[in-house]
Amino acid sequence: MRMQTGEKLFKCKVCQKMFTESSGLKVHMKIHTGEKLFKCEVCDKMFIHHCSLKTHMRQHTEEKPFKCKICEKRFTQNSSLKVHMRIHTGDKPFKCDVCEKRFTNNSTLKVHIRNHSGDEPFKCEVCEKVFAHESTLKLHMRIHTGENLLKCEICEKMFTNNSTLNVHIRKHTGEKPLKCEVCEKMFIHHCNLKMHMRQHTGEKPFKCEICEKMFSQNGFLKMHMRIHTGEKPFKCEVCDKMFIKNSGLKVHKRIHTGEKLLKCEICEKMFTENSGLKMHMRKHTGEKPFRCEICEKMFSQNSGLKMHMRIHTGEKPFKCEVCDKMFIKNSGLKVHKRIHTGEKPFKCEICEKMFSENGGLKMHMRIHTGEKPFKCEVCEKMFTKNSGLKVHKRIHAGEKTIQL
Repeated sequence: MRMQTGEKLFKCKVCQKMFTESSGLKVHMKIHTGEKLFKCEVCDKMFIHHCSLKTHMRQHTEEKPFKCKICEKRFTQNSSLKVHMRIHTGDKPFKCDVCEKRFTNNSTLKVHIRNHSGDEPFKCEVCEKVFAHESTLKLHMRIHTGENLLKCEICEKMFTNNSTLNVHIRKHTGEKPLKCEVCEKMFIHHCNLKMHMRQHTGEKPFKCEICEKMFSQNGFLKMHMRIHTGEKPFKCEVCDKMFIKNSGLKVHKRIHTGEKLLKCEICEKMFTENSGLKMHMRKHTGEKPFRCEICEKMFSQNSGLKMHMRIHTGEKPFKCEVCDKMFIKNSGLKVHKRIHTGEKPFKCEICEKMFSENGGLKMHMRIHTGEKPFKCEVCEKMFTKNSGLKVHKRIHAGEKTIQL
């Protein structure tokens, strides 16, 4: 009667699941107890349910009773046939919540989600390298076991599978068979083309769980995570300075070696960093992309704009420890300190007079060169200093100059 009414009187005390018959509850309890009564006579594997053993036996007998009516492919389980049918129907019921990509089965979705989470649960017991997919780990293990390794005849590098070897050979031949349909750029690897396409689509499937910033590549996400963790795995062997990226370390090393690989095509000045060359080029182009919102003065560098803003805010963050005088720039404080120390590092090569500022030396040099760059627009009299010109202009304006 219970079967007809659907009444469920038997409850599992562990998970509260209800059953219509006592026998169903007894079989279910084996899930909690771990009891496995049914043994495969071929491989000794144990099963909770007799039906599970029956399905398993088809692996040994190769029996495939479930056939696809469209392509006639055969399966050991009805559930496998149902999943397979989605290939023909196009049904993809499982959706990724991050990038909305759809999948035919839940297991493939779970594997895909690791691309976003960065989860790599499969670890090599030999070298401790981690992998997102078990199949990738299995291929990797051949490196350690030497099993079925394939050798490149050109450079003798070893590979775990033929497809990887074939792709590798393209490095030697220069073959790039994969083309971007948007910009026609060519690629060796399909994965590189796939990543490149995100530049055109704007797709960023990898999300930081802390600040929710999105990235086009998992590698970029991993690098970004170091900002949150504070991890800096790359160390300079000369000064022990640490870096988030290896590229940052490489650029830094040029400070110690003096190496300057980047050249200005206009004046041939050399630079260690591309950013330095980029800023330098603005001197030639006159480009000033940074604008003051208050007075609209333009600057070639953002740092220049930040320093300029102190004029408007009145901020003077640099203080003289001797007299407490405040300065907008650290360079201004450094020059000022020489008043207290008496330091005069700039020397005139002609008369050996010393100066605390380079600007003072330049002005002094006009005495020796006879240079007078400041001209009165009324009488064309020339002056070595702008201050001298200003005093002179009072003669024409009718002002009385102060007699000292």
